[in-house]
Amino acid sequence: MRILLWHVHGGWTDAFVRGRHDYLLPLNEAHDAWGLGRAGRDWPERVVEVDVARLRETDVDVVVLQRPEEIDAVERLTGRAPGRDLPAVFVEHNTPKVSVTDTVHPLAARSDIPIAHVTHFNRLFWDAGRAPSTVIEHGVADPGPLYTGELERLGVVINEPVRRGRVTGTDLLPGFSRVAPLDVFGMGAEHLPEALGVRADRIAPVGDLPSARLHAELARRRVYLHPLRWTSLGLALLEAMHLGMPVLALDTTEASRAVPPEAGLVSNDLGALERAAARLIRDPAGAAEQGAAARRHALEHYGLERFLEAWDRLLGDLAPRRRSGRRPAADSPTTLMERTTR
Repeated sequence: MRILLWHVHGGWTDAFVRGRHDYLLPLNEAHDAWGLGRAGRDWPERVVEVDVARLRETDVDVVVLQRPEEIDAVERLTGRAPGRDLPAVFVEHNTPKVSVTDTVHPLAARSDIPIAHVTHFNRLFWDAGRAPSTVIEHGVADPGPLYTGELERLGVVINEPVRRGRVTGTDLLPGFSRVAPLDVFGMGAEHLPEALGVRADRIAPVGDLPSARLHAELARRRVYLHPLRWTSLGLALLEAMHLGMPVLALDTTEASRAVPPEAGLVSNDLGALERAAARLIRDPAGAAEQGAAARRHALEHYGLERFLEAWDRLLGDLAPRRRSGRRPAADSPTTLMERTTR
């Protein structure tokens, strides 16, 4: 299939474009949110940048939407209305942000564009109305068992921790920094020590590193900390588990499903989490054992092959026959409403 999608969520897109389709990424001169293209990513050759001015003449089989505004943008740029003239699916990456139990999804009034939630938690909390809904959980391209845990430090990945504050659990970091020094990877962390009133040798901003370097550096830290209060499910958590890191996480949103007991600790008891951090810092062998359990679980439940197969089935439902007459990606697709994919 020829799949049109915007480069919105880099981590999710990194997994999605590793399938067997042709992936068309809009590109504009500004290289902004509406035309980022590949943005220098090391992606397969089947990921092709398409000038937004040429989208109307570009052959597209299905569009994968990720922002409500893309519905109008697709019709304006291609001349085809998603859900009516062009098969479409909406990927819901996020949890509701306001009145979380009552928030109505922007596509709730439509029945022609299904919603693919990235977690079961998302599906449960969004009021999707008439829109068909399913779940395709995250997949991660395996970075390999890189964990060494040689540094007696905690590692955490948070983008813009100062701006996002309590949502990302930024206020919890000083407590953990009293147990062990903490390294913060991600964008916008350079002013974090000043904002928290903590010395930079206890909470150290590392910066936004390319994926390969991030994985290598993160794997040197003894423990991965996931302090986010309200997030769909941070891909960095799953990447850390793939690396073979033991995990400490708040028991919020989908964390308890993602992290088995043998892989670390998921709890809202901050004292218990801090004590677990101290134990793992003192016990490198125990940390490695829990990290190995985390990796086994991540490979089984959040592997790339499972993720891509689930998307092939859904895409096969949306566009059962291409205009060329070739068969769909899925051999035996089930109906959308019957399937919730793990």
